[in-house]
Amino acid sequence: MDNQVVIDSKERVDDLLIGQLKVIQHEKEFCFSLDAILLSHFVTVKPGIKAVDLGTGTGVIALLLAARGAEHVTGLELSQTMADMATRSVFLNQLDGKVKIIQGDLCNIKDILSSEGYDLVVSNPPYRPVGGGYISPNDNVARAKHEVTATLQDVVNAARYLLKYRRGRFAMVHLPERMAEILTAMTQAGIEPKVLQLVYSSLDKKPVMLLVEGVKGAKPGLEVLPPLVIYKPDGSYSNEIMQYYKEYR
Repeated sequence: MDNQVVIDSKERVDDLLIGQLKVIQHEKEFCFSLDAILLSHFVTVKPGIKAVDLGTGTGVIALLLAARGAEHVTGLELSQTMADMATRSVFLNQLDGKVKIIQGDLCNIKDILSSEGYDLVVSNPPYRPVGGGYISPNDNVARAKHEVTATLQDVVNAARYLLKYRRGRFAMVHLPERMAEILTAMTQAGIEPKVLQLVYSSLDKKPVMLLVEGVKGAKPGLEVLPPLVIYKPDGSYSNEIMQYYKEYR
């Protein structure tokens, strides 16, 4: 471990099992889950691109995009606590030349980052609107799970502002039940949905996640990929999921 990176007594360092990447997490804060891994591998990452991760949290997606070949990734995070932790994870992985974490509010994106300056924007946003279930008393956890400080429309609008025209891609992981709302918001923002995939824990159950990628200024035409299944019948990860962990070895 890099001696220059300080780890708090209540924090832990988790191994992503991907490309020797590690991430610092706090037991009482929001921790990343499989949806971040799925989004990081679903999105189109071309070598040399500049990307932004809106609501970067622990910084996992930003780290993985850098590992996949992005030239530079900016992780934007509202919580100062989470931004500080993500910054330390960047230094822990010696990726400070490729990844930068900024504390800021995506609703004020015009005051933070340049317009139409990025090839890719990704987000693992809050899934549920306020009023949609139990809200955690921990502000950081509440913001990560519910649209307390940023709505779906806010996220899409920020992506539209950041993306290059006709080349910029926006990708997001979200809930299948909000599919119609998501596709409508993207289309109205001029980000045409181009690829969509539903994620299932097993094929005999309803989908648990939705992955979608759109291109700013593109013509209509949506490709729906085959279902992505997370688990085999025995409870182990499917071959598709295990491939993510073999990709960088």
